[in-house]
Amino acid sequence: MPPDTATDRNARHDGWMTLQRFLPYLWPRDNPALRRRIVAACVLILLSTGVQLSLPYALKWAVDAMNVTGPRALQFVMLTVLAYGAGRFIGIAFDNMRNIVFERVGQDATRHLAENVFARLHRLSMRFHLARRTGEVTKVIERGTKSIDTMLYFMLFNIAPTVLQLVVVAVIFQLNFGWGLVAATGLAIVAYIWVTRTITEWRTHLREKMNRLDGQALSRAVDSLLNYETVKYFGAEAREEARYAAATRAYADAAVKSENSLGLLNIAQALVVNLLMAGALAYTVWGWSKGQYTAGQLVFVQTYLTQLFRPLDMLGMVYRTIRQGLIDMAEMFRLIDTQVEVDDAPGAPALVVRRPSVTFDNVVFGYDPDRTILHGLSFEVPAGNRVAIVGPSGAGKSTIARLLFRFYDPQAGRILIDGQDIRTATQASVRAAIGIVPQDSVLFNDTIGYNIGYGREGSGQDEIEAAARGAAIADFIARLPAGYATEVGERGLKLSGGEKQRVAIARTLLKNPPILLFDEATSALDTRTEQEILGTMRDVARDRTTISIAHRLSTIADSDTILVLDQGRLAEQGSHADLLRRNGLYAEMWTRQLAESDEVSEAAE
Repeated sequence: MPPDTATDRNARHDGWMTLQRFLPYLWPRDNPALRRRIVAACVLILLSTGVQLSLPYALKWAVDAMNVTGPRALQFVMLTVLAYGAGRFIGIAFDNMRNIVFERVGQDATRHLAENVFARLHRLSMRFHLARRTGEVTKVIERGTKSIDTMLYFMLFNIAPTVLQLVVVAVIFQLNFGWGLVAATGLAIVAYIWVTRTITEWRTHLREKMNRLDGQALSRAVDSLLNYETVKYFGAEAREEARYAAATRAYADAAVKSENSLGLLNIAQALVVNLLMAGALAYTVWGWSKGQYTAGQLVFVQTYLTQLFRPLDMLGMVYRTIRQGLIDMAEMFRLIDTQVEVDDAPGAPALVVRRPSVTFDNVVFGYDPDRTILHGLSFEVPAGNRVAIVGPSGAGKSTIARLLFRFYDPQAGRILIDGQDIRTATQASVRAAIGIVPQDSVLFNDTIGYNIGYGREGSGQDEIEAAARGAAIADFIARLPAGYATEVGERGLKLSGGEKQRVAIARTLLKNPPILLFDEATSALDTRTEQEILGTMRDVARDRTTISIAHRLSTIADSDTILVLDQGRLAEQGSHADLLRRNGLYAEMWTRQLAESDEVSEAAE
């Protein structure tokens, strides 16, 4: 299969572009209540910042007043320290009220984006899903959605208040100490940001490598566990453990480098911060010795710098979180940007099926441009007929089913249902007209009733039970202790092959489509179960147009017409008897299968 058509995975994504794409989720036009919450949260940010910036004045006044004796001085000092405590409480209360108000906004933005990505994944073609590992895709969605809430919190509640504080503190320092302290503070902040950004960019590359190795380890684990039976068959437990261990070991090595770089970042940040703090305090003490400043102004400077650098101390983590959040969100947007290979034409009508005929008109198709599977294939399935498609492996039989369901579109030619080109109709209506019983009937990890009811949304219990009776599985379900509430396990592994096939038939019966497609639905079953399922399939196929893709010719010998494919071309067609009389490819396949059956019988005797 060719790779998916998404953007290059190693490409760097512009942060502002990613933010611009996310803003509509944060500021939804159709939800004024959420926008009011954002405005309220911003007002609370301003109130909290204003309260916190006034606190150093209270401490300064208290310290200066303590140099004066007398009851009035004591009263003033008591009031200022009480006001300081009250201000700290009010600031914390505003911060938490802001979080409460904004929480719904962040969760709704995360939910809408995750829902859009999930919907997009279901719209992507089978080519994409065959080329990508499910574990890696789910990890991209998980990381992207988890990063949004944290990233929003830091951007709105850390960076925005910090910038506001920087401006206000600069004004306060200029009014009280002149431009010298303002310039020193500004220079230290610039140096702090430069050091943080430089080291964090280096750490970002390490985090990207960690993400890649983490996804690789997860995909290997998921792949191995989904195929645990194959692992058991070949005694490959140690091999799988070694593959998983190699992935986790590589991840651990990358994680060690990342954490060590964090220590270097913290040391560099601490050096810049404490150099400024020491210089500013020494400058204030020098001014006090000259009689220019009071003792309270020493506390004043220390308190403002502490408040200012408390959020700046988190700048490295904030920058990394936002940078990583942008990377994770860009990965999700990359999924959204993946080209939809099979899409509905603008204004496409729904398919209307009155006479469920199927026609392939000179269809040319290949999964790869340089490897054609179907070479101008043409045939017709009249309404109400039972048609079988047979041929050697690789002849293109299963490709016909995928094209009929519009998992792919042909490179040339047309596929018609009731005379309508399915490319001009909506995919939903095309798939609603066709029911399939595949060779491997994969079930959801839920109950039997849920899996049968999946055939038609909103179906009631009576309809589910009627479909089960039509598929000859109702008696089996009745014998189960939990009945229709019986869990089938992941991919339906708690059921036998025949039971899964009957559930698939019941699901298709409930869907009640005019066209039925049996894609080698009995090839994996034993002879007895196969005969039972074939009987059920014949009952289900009455009064419907049926296409059976088969490997065992004995299962389709009673079909109205048999189409014989060879290397993507129609080699022969006719009834079973007609094809045997021609003594061509079909007759050769029939003779070979009879010989194999006789050999098996002799071996059994």
